[in-house]
Amino acid sequence: MSKHHINTQCIHGPQKANDPHGALTSPLYQTSTFHFENAAQGAARFAGDEPGYIYTRLGNPTTTELEQKVAQLEGCEAAAATATGMGAVSASVLSFLSQGDHLIASSALYGCTFAFFSHMLPRWGIEVTFVDMTNEDELRAAIKPNSKMIFVETPINPTMAVIDLALIGAVAKQHNLISVVDNTFLTPLLQSPKQYGIDIIVHSATKYLNGHGDVVAGIVCGSMEHITLIKMTVLKDIGATISPHDAWLINRGLKTLAIRIERHCISAQTIAEYLEAHPQVSKVYYPGLKSHPGYKFIGKQMKAAGGVIAFELKGSLQQGAQFIDSMRLCTIAVSLGDAETLIQHPASMTHSPYTPEERLAAGISDGLIRLSVGLEDVNDIIADLHQAFTQIN
Repeated sequence: MSKHHINTQCIHGPQKANDPHGALTSPLYQTSTFHFENAAQGAARFAGDEPGYIYTRLGNPTTTELEQKVAQLEGCEAAAATATGMGAVSASVLSFLSQGDHLIASSALYGCTFAFFSHMLPRWGIEVTFVDMTNEDELRAAIKPNSKMIFVETPINPTMAVIDLALIGAVAKQHNLISVVDNTFLTPLLQSPKQYGIDIIVHSATKYLNGHGDVVAGIVCGSMEHITLIKMTVLKDIGATISPHDAWLINRGLKTLAIRIERHCISAQTIAEYLEAHPQVSKVYYPGLKSHPGYKFIGKQMKAAGGVIAFELKGSLQQGAQFIDSMRLCTIAVSLGDAETLIQHPASMTHSPYTPEERLAAGISDGLIRLSVGLEDVNDIIADLHQAFTQIN
């Protein structure tokens, strides 16, 4: 374990680069395959008797650097980088569940995670139960003899509900379940699921870890045993591996993660307070507000509330669309964690895989708007929101 502060680890990783040519920045190994000195060496590497790279789908030095850095940040033994965030989600689930197994998931999830769980897993004979993870009784009641895994996001996308990770870790351990937490919204700088006994941590590295809106990627962190299984089965054979170039870009993005996260959080807190006081807003979902049930976790499970806010406008769905369309600085887009402030309508965009009834059960109203606060001057973001409010009629 590194003696350096986590902010320093974002820049240097577990070990300082030692390039033979003295390059400060680690090189990009943009290659699909690696040559062997002889046939015997190739055979030894395929057999696992000799360390070394074979083929980039199986491993690459640039990818290894990213995996080691994020594993260290999450306090885990190892990590596996994937081509997308959904690659990380699917690898973390399919590597451990088989026909007849049961998965317990939070009722509100990212739309594609929900679609994967509700529409695809049952086709392979994997049973899924969605529960309100803020309700301990409901969680415990969902456990069956064939239950094998608990999967949660916290804060939940897009309702910003906060899940008690100590509870999840304890329940999972008590019933011998694998616990998986999506830590995308907070990153290891604001939340450390591992310290609550969580087995596997996933990220859409597209978001804050990269931070520049020019990569799609994912990463799974866990024990060496779990990550080896992921790499040598689902990730290897289905092939959702990251490209070296994308891994290189995320390594570069990680160098500024700490200062970006600090700015995201400070600005989001200011904007959430502005929205909560606005007469045209009926409700704001942001754990940094004292009115939010998740506020009790700030300074404990969470160092800060992050950079994503959800809120509901007073008025019709049409007026909500009019509000979004009136944005001049904020960009209508469905990602988060970028330098740009992004605004979107979950019911018709990221969470459209839910039926209206499923959205209602998950607490995702038709009028909910999600705002990913960027790195622009906070006063400019608020001014853009203010002018958009004046356009509602």
